[in-house]
Amino acid sequence: MISQTLVFNGITFALAAALLVGACGDATSAAQAVKPKMPAVTESIVLGMGCFWGAEKRMAALPGVVDVESGYANGEIDGTYDAVLAQEKLRQWGRSDKRNHAEVVKVTFDPAKTDLEKVLIQFWESHDPTQGDRQGNDVGSNYRSAVYTQNEAQMALALKTRDVYQKALQAAGRGAITTDIAPLQKYYSAEEYHQDYLVKNPNGYCGLGGTGVKYPQAGAAATTPMPAAAAQAPRLDAAKLDFERQLIVFEAEDCAYCRKFKAEVFDRWQSPVAIARTLNPQPPVGWTLEKALFATPTIVLFEKGKEVSRYTGYNGDQERFWKWLGFHLLTPAQQKIAFEQGTEYPGTGSHLDEKRPGTFVDPITGAALFRSDTKFDSGTGWPSFFNPLPGAISEHVDVSHGMRRVEVRSASSGIHLGHVFDDGPPPTGKRYCINGNVLKFVPDKAR
Repeated sequence: MISQTLVFNGITFALAAALLVGACGDATSAAQAVKPKMPAVTESIVLGMGCFWGAEKRMAALPGVVDVESGYANGEIDGTYDAVLAQEKLRQWGRSDKRNHAEVVKVTFDPAKTDLEKVLIQFWESHDPTQGDRQGNDVGSNYRSAVYTQNEAQMALALKTRDVYQKALQAAGRGAITTDIAPLQKYYSAEEYHQDYLVKNPNGYCGLGGTGVKYPQAGAAATTPMPAAAAQAPRLDAAKLDFERQLIVFEAEDCAYCRKFKAEVFDRWQSPVAIARTLNPQPPVGWTLEKALFATPTIVLFEKGKEVSRYTGYNGDQERFWKWLGFHLLTPAQQKIAFEQGTEYPGTGSHLDEKRPGTFVDPITGAALFRSDTKFDSGTGWPSFFNPLPGAISEHVDVSHGMRRVEVRSASSGIHLGHVFDDGPPPTGKRYCINGNVLKFVPDKAR
């Protein structure tokens, strides 16, 4: 979007769109600008996901969608871009209480090739519906999450899918959905230069970033109902657990998903958080669950003997599991780096002066990333290494900020670590420029 100054929680942000981080994946080819021929029967719904540039691209990627148009909806003012921006400033200054339009997209689809539920699933997964009047860096009521319906059937399905996704978000430790779900009252098509914006400008700004939580799909459940006979298994002994912070995996004997979690996560456990397994659906004596368990596996995080969050179901999505745990282990500053590709200011991170023999590990999984004997002083203000441990990291092309770089992520958890450059010392010639605040240092034990 255009440059603007926003005030949020008493902090003033000068936002220049060209400098903001894009989060919409690879560039779209110009060929996609050609609109397909409209089928005889179509259905449409109006959705708000923050900046409509990214929303348009995300929804257009769904098979069966034949047109996505950017627009403004359900406000009490004129439906133009300038009017929306001006109204938001008046609201911030306390000079108007008129409802502003939401930036929206009108999604038109072919019912013979897809259905409204799939459209809504794409909507829920493609943005964060828990942020109120904002979406990532875009702050204001015009960026609210919204579903504006055109009939009772659409309203019923919007509410139903919201409730299903809310349960998935809750299981992942996320907050309450704030999406404005209401009948469509007003809709204005946006100016032509906003239409197909990311087709015309492949490196343009797109502030969307989903929660990483998948919508529970019918027939793809990753849980097994909790059997009543499980109550016969002995409870875990609280004296053998960590009262301050403990993970407990509640399982069942005949549970394929439990075996999958054990093989892929539990048996490889290196995280600093203690973990235990049980076939009994009751917590240790003196500990409390927020509610009864209904399926296995359910991984519950306890702090001081009380449940603080739970993760229900597992079907091989390790990155999603570690992200859930990471939101409870990392500070907000660490979360911004790990999950939002943030960057600490040079010279402010941890471990810049760390020279002891040891290993730098993932703060969530505990997996080893770099040895201290590969660390060097690059003079950049970030911890730098010339070689990671084998299989410790993954590399990804990053074209944000108008640059082409190679992003480095932890292979075990998927969190963002930093970038790698070709200006390092021998023998590799590489410089792995890493945010120190998402590293944990484990010194070698004295012999």
